[in-house]
Amino acid sequence: MELISTRKCMTRDVGFHGNLFGGVMLSWLDEAGVAFACCTCKTPRMVTAKLSEVEFRKPVRPGQIIRIYGQVLSVKNTSVNLLIEAKRHSTYNGSQKVVCQTKIKFVRIDGDGEPVPVSIYVKEKHKEYCPEIDWKQPPLTTYKEEPKSYLPKDCKE
Repeated sequence: MELISTRKCMTRDVGFHGNLFGGVMLSWLDEAGVAFACCTCKTPRMVTAKLSEVEFRKPVRPGQIIRIYGQVLSVKNTSVNLLIEAKRHSTYNGSQKVVCQTKIKFVRIDGDGEPVPVSIYVKEKHKEYCPEIDWKQPPLTTYKEEPKSYLPKDCKE
């Protein structure tokens, strides 16, 4: 899994019992996930389509560091499915404990909010996650060069 975000739990993020609100954690997971999906699919136009079950395994208290990791599970025609995991990180000894994890589906959209296909270059890069594509067949269209990306340079190739 790849580190995609780091957050610090602040007192404004906790409830009456001193634990991080679940909704705050969900927003962190969604925000980190969509950034990872955008970098993976080389487009700034990705939206959350589905968030699977989330089980909160460990509490998070003010001052604790949360590291959020992501992994591509599959790349479909218009979407990408990711595994997103949050871990509580100890700055004292470097140990980490899983706080929660979920699977999130993100869909690529156009300017009108309609689903559009993920780039063939992305599918080729993530061949192992595209089981529905027969890579032995020649492509229907050949491209001379990859389209320019409008994402920040820190998004990994």
